[in-house]
Amino acid sequence: MDAMDVLSNKEQIIPYFKPVFSADGHRIAGYEVWGRVEEADGTTVGLTSFFEDNEIPDEYKVEIADHITSSALQRFLEEKEEGLVFLHRDARLLMLDHGESFLQLLQQYEERGFSLDRIVLGLSEYAYTGDFEQLVHLLVYYKTYGIKISMNNIAENGGQLEKLSFFSPDILRVNLYQLRNDAGNKVYKDILYSLSVLARKIGASLLYEGIEINYQLQFAWLSGGRFYQGDYLHKESSTFLDQDILKSKLKQKYGDFIRYETKHLNAGYDLADLLHKETGSELLRIKKEEGDFDGILLELATYFSDKAFRLYICNEEGFQVSSNIVKGHGTWATDPAYIGKNWSWRPYFLENIIRMRMDKKGLLSDMYSDIDSGESIRTFSFPLGNELYLFMDLSYEFLFEEDSLLY
Repeated sequence: MDAMDVLSNKEQIIPYFKPVFSADGHRIAGYEVWGRVEEADGTTVGLTSFFEDNEIPDEYKVEIADHITSSALQRFLEEKEEGLVFLHRDARLLMLDHGESFLQLLQQYEERGFSLDRIVLGLSEYAYTGDFEQLVHLLVYYKTYGIKISMNNIAENGGQLEKLSFFSPDILRVNLYQLRNDAGNKVYKDILYSLSVLARKIGASLLYEGIEINYQLQFAWLSGGRFYQGDYLHKESSTFLDQDILKSKLKQKYGDFIRYETKHLNAGYDLADLLHKETGSELLRIKKEEGDFDGILLELATYFSDKAFRLYICNEEGFQVSSNIVKGHGTWATDPAYIGKNWSWRPYFLENIIRMRMDKKGLLSDMYSDIDSGESIRTFSFPLGNELYLFMDLSYEFLFEEDSLLY
C-alpha cells in the first residue's frame, strides 16, 4: 500500500492495542498504540513501512500519526478504558513545530477528561540529528504536564545512555528478542542486568518487550522488570481486554519463578555456610607461623582442591599480602607477583569487607567472569581476623556439577 492509498483511505486506519502487563498487579497496566489499515477482505496491514519511507513528505506522516493518536484516545474515552497509553513519535517529526501540535492534540482530549499523566511518549530519537538540547527542553516541558517519557530500544542503542544525564526518562524499554534463540548469552544478560541497576539508580521503570517464550518472561521478572509485553502474553488487537485476563496465569508463573529462584538462593547460602565451617575448622588445624600466609593457603588449597582453583589473602584496604596460590594441571603453584596489588577498585570489595567485619562470617559472590581466564566463577570470602581476609575462587567445574550454584 503506497502513501496515497494510506492518505486517501484514512478512515480505514484503525488503532490496534498491544497490552502491557504489570509485575506488581499481575494485570494489564496499559496499551501500546499502533495503527493498521483495514482492507476490504478484513485483513489489516501495518504502517511501519509508511513511516520509515524517506520519500513520503513529513506532513503526511504527521497527519497519519495524529489520526492514529486521536482514534486511540477517542476509544479510551468512549469505552472508559483505564491505564497507561503508550504512544510513539519520531523525534525529528515532533520537532518540526517544537512539539506544539502534538501537545495541542493531547490537550483536546484532556479537556474531555483524559488525564495526560496516562500518556507514555516513546521517542525514536537515537537517529535524531537535530538540536538535541532543544529536544531535551521539549521533553522536560512535556513532563510538566504529567506526560511520561520512555526511551526505546535501550539495549540495542547503547549510545543513548549518555543522554540520560540530560533528562530523566520514566521508562526504559528493553527488547528481549536476543534471548529467544540465545538464552545462554551471558554477556548479553550481564548487559541487561546493568541496565536494571541503571534504571533503579535513575528512578526509571523497566519495560521488557518482545517476550515470546517463558524463559524471557522469567528473565524479565528476575531482572527487575516492572512492565512486560510480548506475544507470549497477548498479541495486539483492535479491542480492549479484561484487565485481569492473565492474573491467575501470571500468579502461577511467578510462583514457579519464586520457587526456582529460592532454590538457587538457598543453594548459595548453604554452600557459603558449609565453606565457612570448613574454612574455620581447617584454620584451627593448620599449624603455621604467624605471617606465613602462603603456607596457610597451600594447606587450605589442598583441602579445597575439588572446589577451588585460586586462593589469596588481602588486608582491609584491599592490598594483597600473600602470593596467588593457583591450581594448574592438577597441581598447586605459588605466584608471588601479586603481592602488594590492590583490589579495592573491584565492585563491592569494600562493601563485602565491611559486611564480613560486622557479621564475622564468610560471603559467597554471585556468578561473574574471571578477568584472567574469562570463565564464570564465584568467590568465597572469609574474615581471618587481624584485618585480613581470605579469598577463594571456586572453579566452574565444581559449580557446574552442583547445577544450582551456576547462578
